[in-house]
Amino acid sequence: MTKQELIQKIAAKSGLTKKDAESVLNTVLDEISQALKSGEKVQLIGFGTFETRKRSGRVGRNPQTGESIEIPETTVPAFRAGSKLKEAVK
Repeated sequence: MTKQELIQKIAAKSGLTKKDAESVLNTVLDEISQALKSGEKVQLIGFGTFETRKRSGRVGRNPQTGESIEIPETTVPAFRAGSKLKEAVK
């Protein structure tokens, strides 16, 4: 499902216009992104939890040359599915 398809489904189920549904979806995604950026965890009971995790630095290898390269530590977004979402997918 694409973002546009999701907007259409939100608009159809909620009675909102597509423009309003797009605004709501963009606001939700922006707020989740801002919370993660500031190090917060976003927990939607039953659906899941968005959080950030540290990926430690490591030594990698350039596949073309075989040369070793240092990959620095980084922060990555992560999602852990909630119980209701897990049941819905079964």
